[in-house]
Amino acid sequence: MKTKTYFLVSLLPMCMACDGFEEMNLNPNEPTQVATDVLLPSAIRQGMTTLVTESFLLGNNIAQLTAKTLRTEVDAYHWNAFPTVWEGLYTSLTDISQVETAAIAEQNAVLEGVAIVLRSYIFATLTNAYGDIPYSGAIGGAEDNFTPSYDPQETIYTDLLSELRRADALLASGKGSIDGDILFNGDALQWQRLANSLRLRLLMTANNQLPDAGTRFARIVDAGNIIGSNDENAVFTFLRGFPNQFPLIPLKTGDFDAVALSQTSYGLMLGHNDPRLSRYARPDNDDYNDPVFSGAFNGSSTADCHKAGSRLGAAYFNDPAQTLTSELGLETAKGIIMTYAEVEFLLAEAAVKGWINDPVETHYRNGIAASMAYYQVDYTSFGWAGFEDYYARSGVAYAQPTDVWEQKWLSLFFTGLEPYFELRRWYFESDFDWKGIPFMGPACGNLNNDRLPLKFTYPGQEQSLNQANYRDALERIGGSNDFNAPIWLVR
Repeated sequence: MKTKTYFLVSLLPMCMACDGFEEMNLNPNEPTQVATDVLLPSAIRQGMTTLVTESFLLGNNIAQLTAKTLRTEVDAYHWNAFPTVWEGLYTSLTDISQVETAAIAEQNAVLEGVAIVLRSYIFATLTNAYGDIPYSGAIGGAEDNFTPSYDPQETIYTDLLSELRRADALLASGKGSIDGDILFNGDALQWQRLANSLRLRLLMTANNQLPDAGTRFARIVDAGNIIGSNDENAVFTFLRGFPNQFPLIPLKTGDFDAVALSQTSYGLMLGHNDPRLSRYARPDNDDYNDPVFSGAFNGSSTADCHKAGSRLGAAYFNDPAQTLTSELGLETAKGIIMTYAEVEFLLAEAAVKGWINDPVETHYRNGIAASMAYYQVDYTSFGWAGFEDYYARSGVAYAQPTDVWEQKWLSLFFTGLEPYFELRRWYFESDFDWKGIPFMGPACGNLNNDRLPLKFTYPGQEQSLNQANYRDALERIGGSNDFNAPIWLVR
């Protein structure tokens, strides 16, 4: 501080007559404001890059869709704060906040609606992962709020549902434009469908924690304008060139191979001869006409819990020594926000709960068909004539409510952290008893007494940089930064 003070004092006499000194120090080639058509792509790309990466490292592995073969702490329930989730998503919120501010100033209603949808999606992921989080006061650096309070999760959920409803109205107004939209190419109706579908997801996730969840769910369904086909999926197409590629493409082979198809998903799909196997995983023999697969156990890498599994599918990583995605007539994997398959499974579960009066099997069947179509499966290489043949003879035909959970779980492959959030909800609805989820069980050799962790712990930097609010948040969950702490969603 002394150096800075002396420097300013020494300059003062020299600048007493320096009219226009500030203007002289402005760089005319460096903009002070960034256009929304630059900020919006950055916000979308940053959020999707973070969530694809964390789906690979966390979401799929926690939910046993895939398994870690190295550094198995995630599978073994020996968790830390996973700070890259916190940092990556709050970073994307910075750009989203600027887009929203500019949209309001320009009276661009549809762009404001887009910003609200993105903001709500990111905040929903954060609160689902951590519980109480900085929300209403977050991204407040411009107002010198560097220590935001942690809002209770129930309050956050209430506001997110309200904000997504407001976004729907703004997007329906038709006022303004959505420049720089690299998700839906400026289509406001697509953003509306995503907003309303996200409302369905939030209501199902909250479930009985919101007494009127079923009524609100039914109203949204009755109003329509939700994702209704694979053409309306909210999926992000990455570019071919670095640094905007699908996040797994640049990985070293060893890092990519640290995750494999899990024994849990492999066993279930093998039992049904599910053709998604050749999309989720690469055949061990690299023969797509007569494929052979294997599954790795989730959990500690001990002798009892160790088994090699098939590499993840060709769409997730380029290996010149093996069949490429292009040779299969497929594209590189996309970043998934929400799909038609998920919406159909939400409707199926709502029918099970009595929230809507539709037949359960209709939506259940539609969900499986939509997932198969999205992955462009090859039925014939698995011995099926097509979807109808598969549904009728594979054993997946609807028989009991947990069938919806099973097929929804399979369809959520690489859907951010949603596989974990759904597994946790089913675990909670089963009174924390794995027997209530017939296709699932605790990870082998786990270090948490067979209990599924209920949240991510808060990053260490929060304890040092936002200590008072951090301590307040801990008091609401029992006083400890513990991954078994019961957040509002599971109380």
